[in-house]
Amino acid sequence: MSGPSPTPGSGDPPALELERLGAGYGPVPVLHDVTLRVAPGEIVALMGVNGAGKSTTLRAVMGLLGRPRGRVRLWGRDVTGWAPEALVASGLALVPEGRGLLGELTVEENLVVGAYARRDRDAVAATMAEVFEVFPVLAERRDQPAAQLSGGQQQMLAIARALMSDPRVLLVDEVSLGLSPVVTESVFGLLARIRAERGTTMLVVEQNVAALDLADRAYVLEQGRVVDEAAGTGVRAMQRRLRNTYLGTTGRDTAGRSGG
Repeated sequence: MSGPSPTPGSGDPPALELERLGAGYGPVPVLHDVTLRVAPGEIVALMGVNGAGKSTTLRAVMGLLGRPRGRVRLWGRDVTGWAPEALVASGLALVPEGRGLLGELTVEENLVVGAYARRDRDAVAATMAEVFEVFPVLAERRDQPAAQLSGGQQQMLAIARALMSDPRVLLVDEVSLGLSPVVTESVFGLLARIRAERGTTMLVVEQNVAALDLADRAYVLEQGRVVDEAAGTGVRAMQRRLRNTYLGTTGRDTAGRSGG
């Protein structure tokens, strides 16, 4: 995995920037002029209830919905409408909602799939060794089919698979989905560790307000529009507001939720 990225405020362009992004499914619009930025090395949380447009935002960024309206920039470069393969090659990776694992394949085989765009076998082997260091439980189960892992272990594998592409920017979609509060806390802790040790920039989509414990900056989506934004100490104030209104908490079992 790559070394630490520049720290926020270092003068570099945003790692990821959305400008008046609009997207939807066929003729049905979902996102309306979504503007946000993620500085190098930041974790930014995108919060909202089911149906707010959070997952649609990540799919649009990742090139899974065709060419969206507005602009998507990666490290200052306009990548609007790029194919997913080109975005992965440019250092962007997605941990999808629902994990998207190949259940009949082993842990190691799923990790190899995550490195499909890389040609340097030695570099891939080095990344896998680093991934197993971060996720020792996966190293212990490397020959086990993914379908036989627990929910928390499957979520770890989904994150590890995304890291196999050696991303500079990681998009994380609802990692708490279906996990107990204790396991959710563990997975969030792993994201914090990855950022601290590797400098990986992240845009984390969640409706569980515990995700704001990770965040340097946060946005709230409602009906496909950004309605609130906070940074620094303001994120904690946002967390209190959202906990008192309509989002989940660390004490809530998130099983059965569907993404927004």
